[in-house]
Amino acid sequence: MDETLLMIPGPTRVAPRVLKAMSENIVNHRSAIFGQILSETTQIMSDVFRTNNQSYLITGSGTAAMEAALVNILEKGDKVLNIVGGKFGQRFMQITEAHRGTSLPLEVEWGHAVNPDEVGFLLEEHDDIKAVTVVHNETSTGVVNPIQQLGKILRGYDALYVVDTVSSLGGDHVEVDDYGIDICVTGSQKCLAAPPGMAGITLSKDAWDVVNKTDSASYYLNLKKYRKSGDAEPPETPYTPSVSLMYAMHEALKVIVEEGLKNRVNRHKLAAEATRNGIKALNLELFPKEEVSSTTVTAVRMPEGVTDGEFRGTMRKKYRVELAGGQDHLKGNIFRIGHMGNITHRELITTFSAMEMTLRELGFEVEMGEGVAAIADTYLPEDL
Repeated sequence: MDETLLMIPGPTRVAPRVLKAMSENIVNHRSAIFGQILSETTQIMSDVFRTNNQSYLITGSGTAAMEAALVNILEKGDKVLNIVGGKFGQRFMQITEAHRGTSLPLEVEWGHAVNPDEVGFLLEEHDDIKAVTVVHNETSTGVVNPIQQLGKILRGYDALYVVDTVSSLGGDHVEVDDYGIDICVTGSQKCLAAPPGMAGITLSKDAWDVVNKTDSASYYLNLKKYRKSGDAEPPETPYTPSVSLMYAMHEALKVIVEEGLKNRVNRHKLAAEATRNGIKALNLELFPKEEVSSTTVTAVRMPEGVTDGEFRGTMRKKYRVELAGGQDHLKGNIFRIGHMGNITHRELITTFSAMEMTLRELGFEVEMGEGVAAIADTYLPEDL
């Protein structure tokens, strides 16, 4: 078994009790026993989304929920304002186009957050926009977008507000109802710290009104079927779910409830602050500006004169710490540190120890312990 420490933006380390839950015997997915588990899991999912709306679980990755969000509201030619500031904003645009929608991309420089005023300008200019999509936490760039401010602007328009919280839910502030989000999606393997392979989605009444008028082009991701099955007694999924993954999701969400959502978000914010402090202590450069930096993943410019293979390769092969590389045009130019899910100071100290040794080995003048000290100083009370 590979014991490499995963410090990537998903999949994340899974708690032993969640792994153990997956080993329970398989039950009939059309039984009252499974219906009870499904009911409890979707209710906690709604609680974590911070919504009074029903949530649904799809056997598939976060991308399945992204596709479900659009395929159920789009008909040929419908215009969607896609905010594209990274790999996953780009994915929403590609899904729009795949389902014959008309994408109106708002291109945002990678490493920057969207300006909500620009969204308002486009909504004024195009009164036929059916939906606006945004990725809350763009893991490809380490940037967090201002979904609360966007929600305030969207309230004045008929366009549906569609938000990807795949890598932020459970690690940053997401208030579906308060922010006016119509469709919110997430994935299991990031801040929720469950195994990969399950996605969550929740819809507002306005969203359901559109879904009910739309002839969905998808069979498996047809949300009307999910709603009909979910309303059954006992509740079901329309197709065979991954029963074991449902056990895991149920247990992982219970862990979040026990920790407390507010405490969990604060823990992620502290880990992000510690990571940024460690990076600066090693004289490395953050990729995005600090004021728009993510609470769940930190993107860092690659040290000058070092290749991705030398830096991340040494970290992985010699010190057994896995960091993520850049994507698309950022490949080889940045590396990314995931600090989401169950990550604490222990994993960060291990990561920065390995990073210091790697940098020293690659010829950089690194004061050993500087990065680790910055981590410790962030976590230790000031009055010590």
